[in-house]
Amino acid sequence: MDETSPHHYLIALGSNRRHHRLGAPRRVLDAALVALASAGIDIESTAPVIDTPPIGPSTRRYANSAAVIRTSLMPDALLALLKRIEARFGKRRGQRWSARTLDLDIILWSGGSWYSAAPRLIVPHAAYRRRDFVLRPAARIAPRWRDPLTGLSLAQLHHRATRG
Repeated sequence: MDETSPHHYLIALGSNRRHHRLGAPRRVLDAALVALASAGIDIESTAPVIDTPPIGPSTRRYANSAAVIRTSLMPDALLALLKRIEARFGKRRGQRWSARTLDLDIILWSGGSWYSAAPRLIVPHAAYRRRDFVLRPAARIAPRWRDPLTGLSLAQLHHRATRG
């Protein structure tokens, strides 16, 4: 695949810890989008921020959103950029699903599937098909984007994940 052609990505954004300078998690997500744009990433669309309950041991509610972005970066290079941005916002490696200032995940890529062992990256994201906090905002901005493994659209996946 041509490394200079633009690729589209669906990125999930989450925060459930105040930032010492930026404030509440919703403001952290806004600032994260600014940081992405400042790094040369084209933000094509963003979903409204939703408030969701935590999974795992954290007790703090999350602010979650999604963005469709465009960049010439390949998935591993984009992951490195996302990790640098998370670190600038104060994310530390530690307990899985703990409170965090910023979490940025690659969910989908216009190139289909991607796997790398170092750094560990699997696209599509392994668990997104079961997560309303990812699918709800994603389906708002990219309802017709199809999962490369199931062939289902984000709207269909969201419906499946949330039906009673």
